[in-house]
Amino acid sequence: MHTVGPLEQDALTGILRSAANARAALTPGTGIEVVVRGPGVKLLATNSPATEAVKSARQLDVRILACGNSVRSAGLEEKDLAPGMGMVPAAITHLAQPQWGGWAYARL
Repeated sequence: MHTVGPLEQDALTGILRSAANARAALTPGTGIEVVVRGPGVKLLATNSPATEAVKSARQLDVRILACGNSVRSAGLEEKDLAPGMGMVPAAITHLAQPQWGGWAYARL
């Protein structure tokens, strides 16, 4: 799953809820990732207002990743992200490569 455009707390919460719904509907062990890019990466920072929604998604084995380019553009560093958040160098390449391996892509 890929977040696009401006991202507010309610939108991220909805996206993570969609990921939780996917988790419930898919075969156990199916990988689910939410890749956040743009200014919304600030919602993945420690002490963000979205901390509880992020924590709930992580408990369901949803992998949440921040675009490294967006993190830098937001004036953050990887160490500023909440515990358990991952970071990829560039969202665009991270989204493309798994699709070549058969992953599905959902733009939310």
